[in-house]
Amino acid sequence: QVQLVESGGGSVQAGGSLRLSCVFSGRTFSAYSMAWFRQAPGKERELVAAITPGGSTNYADSVKGRFTISRDNVKNTVYLQMNSLKPEDTAVYYCRVLGTIRDYWGQGTQVTVSS
Repeated sequence: QVQLVESGGGSVQAGGSLRLSCVFSGRTFSAYSMAWFRQAPGKERELVAAITPGGSTNYADSVKGRFTISRDNVKNTVYLQMNSLKPEDTAVYYCRVLGTIRDYWGQGTQVTVSS
């Protein structure tokens, strides 16, 4: 059974940085693409960034140049480094395993950016 546990959220001022972590357990982490999604109040959940087992990445246009997704296949962890944060980045951030029949999501971590 896959489990995902996120951490690293918090409250920061605009221009600040946070690093989110998501620890994966239950299967072979290195075999799966991983992604970060976010959901702001009153909005649909959206893809923020994704990374393949080989390390290829893609990003939402709104975060390109500011956010970096990475993975550590020894620690079974995927990270999201968020720099130059903006108030519109405020949301609950979720990690997700891609490419599985069953949908696996973490519990979410709140990121709040004040102006």
